[in-house]
Amino acid sequence: MTVTLLRAVNERRFLVTAWPWRGFAYSATTAVASGLLWLLLAVPLAPVFSAGLVLYTGRTSGYLIVAAGLGLVGVGLLALLGPRLALSMARAERWRLRLVGDAPLPPGRRGDLYTDPATWRAVAYVVLLGVVGPMWLGVLGVIGLLVVSTPIAVHHRISVMDSPAGIVGRAGGGLLLIPVLLYLTALFGGAHAALARMLLYPEPSEELVEVARSRTRLAHAFDAERLRIERDLHDIAQQRLVALTMQIGMARLDLPPSSPAAAAMSAAHEQAKTLMAELRDLIRGISPRTLRELGLRAAVEELAAASSVEVRVDVASARFPAEVETIAYAAISEALANAVKHAAATEVTVTARRQGDRLSVEVRDGGGGGADPVRGSGLTGLADRAAAAGGRLLMSSPPGGPTVLRVELPCAS
Repeated sequence: MTVTLLRAVNERRFLVTAWPWRGFAYSATTAVASGLLWLLLAVPLAPVFSAGLVLYTGRTSGYLIVAAGLGLVGVGLLALLGPRLALSMARAERWRLRLVGDAPLPPGRRGDLYTDPATWRAVAYVVLLGVVGPMWLGVLGVIGLLVVSTPIAVHHRISVMDSPAGIVGRAGGGLLLIPVLLYLTALFGGAHAALARMLLYPEPSEELVEVARSRTRLAHAFDAERLRIERDLHDIAQQRLVALTMQIGMARLDLPPSSPAAAAMSAAHEQAKTLMAELRDLIRGISPRTLRELGLRAAVEELAAASSVEVRVDVASARFPAEVETIAYAAISEALANAVKHAAATEVTVTARRQGDRLSVEVRDGGGGGADPVRGSGLTGLADRAAAAGGRLLMSSPPGGPTVLRVELPCAS
């Protein structure tokens, strides 16, 4: 589960974490963004308000013509500048949402300016920022003034010789208002951010559908298949590779050391030994050495570096049980491969976070979507492995994207 400001409010240690200050920063930047929005909207809205004023004060046909002209100018400016302004504010909100949540954000508009739904979601967000934002900011401002004015009131009471009990009571009341202000700032700011995220970056219209298979069938089939593969690699492939390496080494001894053939044989011999070492690693655990020695984060970063698309990695550096890391790595590897082969994605975001006693792994790509888990044996196999470990694999891939693959695995130590 992704940590957000609204969820953080429910934590008992909320006031001693960074979340109150992140909420305060979000509220402050909301005030700045709302003021800037109204300042920029003054240009296209000025003719509209002028047209309304002309209609209110004038009664003749001449006034009506002037009002109509001003109204057309204002509507034209809104149609021309409004969507572009909304998209600019949406890009700024994309940055601000990082203050109140750790969830990755999908790409923004990809189609035509006026036909892409993302444009009109941005317009709806501008309405939220320009109308609703000032309301809750005004409420916070009033409470903030109460907090600031309390010491002044206490000082005034002292000056008029108020009783000590009254002074202490008023000072205590002011101090109690500070955590109330922090909580209200987090609640209002978190709710605003949740609405903004829902408008700008909605979850895929299709619900995440669990790709599930029988745990019993997997527990036997997967173990049997893994043992067969390990046995075949050890008894057949590895033995033949050892024999080949020895033959190359012996052939190299019969060649003049300075000849080109000897250099080629030496290179082939080294490659054969490297391949033999990699095969031994594969036989030991059917998992990369990086995953086994350095953990999931290092292994995913290695995958991202080798990928042909841009991959943003946000994976916890903590270690998890070996079985959990292996399944999570396999799911990420499969999702990245599918994003490159089938989705034509240009950007992929990989996140992995521990939420309570579960590891939540999510891979989101900005491709064309339309993936069908029923036709993908790789995905159903991963679902079987996740189910056998007590977890689950979920997927959503509506036409047009994005494709979201999520794996949830128990990782209680």
